[in-house]
Amino acid sequence: MKTFLQDTETPKMLRRFLMAGLCTITLSGCSDMWFGENEAPPLPGERISVLLHERAVKPDPNLDGREVLLPPPAPNLNWPQAGGFANHAMHHIEVAQNLSKAWRTSVGAGSDDSERIVAQPIVADGKIFTVDSENMVSAFNADTGEKIWEQELTPEHEDDGHISGGLAYDNGRLYVATGFALLFGIEAKTGKTIWVSKTDAPMRAAPTARGNRVFAITLNNELVAYDGRNGNKLWDHKGIAETASILGGASPAVDQGVVVAAFSSGDIVALKVENGQQIWVESLTGARRVDAISALTAIRGRPIIDRGRVYAISNSGTFTSIDLKTGRRYWSKEISSQETPWIAGDYLYVVTPNAELLCVNRLDGKIHWVTLLPRWEDPEERTGNLTWSTPILVSDRLIVAGSNEQAYSFSPYSGELLGRVEMPDKIIVPPLAANGSLYFLSDGADLVAYR
Repeated sequence: MKTFLQDTETPKMLRRFLMAGLCTITLSGCSDMWFGENEAPPLPGERISVLLHERAVKPDPNLDGREVLLPPPAPNLNWPQAGGFANHAMHHIEVAQNLSKAWRTSVGAGSDDSERIVAQPIVADGKIFTVDSENMVSAFNADTGEKIWEQELTPEHEDDGHISGGLAYDNGRLYVATGFALLFGIEAKTGKTIWVSKTDAPMRAAPTARGNRVFAITLNNELVAYDGRNGNKLWDHKGIAETASILGGASPAVDQGVVVAAFSSGDIVALKVENGQQIWVESLTGARRVDAISALTAIRGRPIIDRGRVYAISNSGTFTSIDLKTGRRYWSKEISSQETPWIAGDYLYVVTPNAELLCVNRLDGKIHWVTLLPRWEDPEERTGNLTWSTPILVSDRLIVAGSNEQAYSFSPYSGELLGRVEMPDKIIVPPLAANGSLYFLSDGADLVAYR
């Protein structure tokens, strides 16, 4: 009997129905319950839904009956950048149907009040690379979790509390941006440092690497391009400095000879890769600011370049689609997020600060469905705001991980909750998928692989 991913003859509507049912049956016997678990007898007392709270965003009413269709999942061997590829468009990734925990290992020091894990792991050449909260870079065997090498990047006589930027890989070299205003070029196979370049300010976002060029954004909103072979500076672009921002930052997106950078000022700029010449600039400052956090104009979600368009979202309430070559806006919606959207086919999946998971049409910005995520650590008292990661689409499952130490699985077609699995700690860093495996890095520095 074929699985639903192999069946190409069943009508699409029936396939959607079969997919949810078969996945639930198939995975219900696994030790990691992505699609539900056996319920214990209910406890006495008032029932309070963890998924129920006020909905701020609503689906567009004129989309009733329009089916969400996605391309089939495809294998993905590597995840060489924060956000996947240099353009941050990963679409629909294939993983095994029966996901279960393969291994778990510690990557070093976990997050605390002064030091945080913010760097998403990356996968290349059979290795998974990580940075812990104390700037320890490590390489592990992606199949087994066995450590291959590690290197401490904290300079001598430096104070604690510097938060790392992140990782990128290209042509056998690992690039690491740090909070010490140092960009490292490292031999990925051995962990040997090839070069170190000094930047004018610390970095809180991962660099982006493509074609022997490395692009890094500093805290003072300067985008710098380096030669990845020797660390020589090629050109720079200075944005508007911002005195206050959100922890972390947005890695640049690179495709079609264009680099698109998003700054904490709320500006997004497109530049020529070869010389840094500006092509266009847009402001994503929101029209409505109702609290202190939304008043911050920062763009922390990475911009996406896909099929000639740029997709970007700001913390202050602007989600937009822009022509890559001209800067012309196709559409703009009053939606905010601190996380990167996920694009697959003609749809974008977004998590808002109000714990809403949205499915948005990439062509016109219309909202197909809205699913409410748990918002509070204590739903009854409505205290302890939960945070949620960038969603990731794997084999017809939309995975979202949260600060409540759980990862949830939703249908990308309807937003229906399919199941959940317990994590070893909070998940702040977005999950990633490569070579049939799904990886999570917890706040406590536990790296967990499912396959």
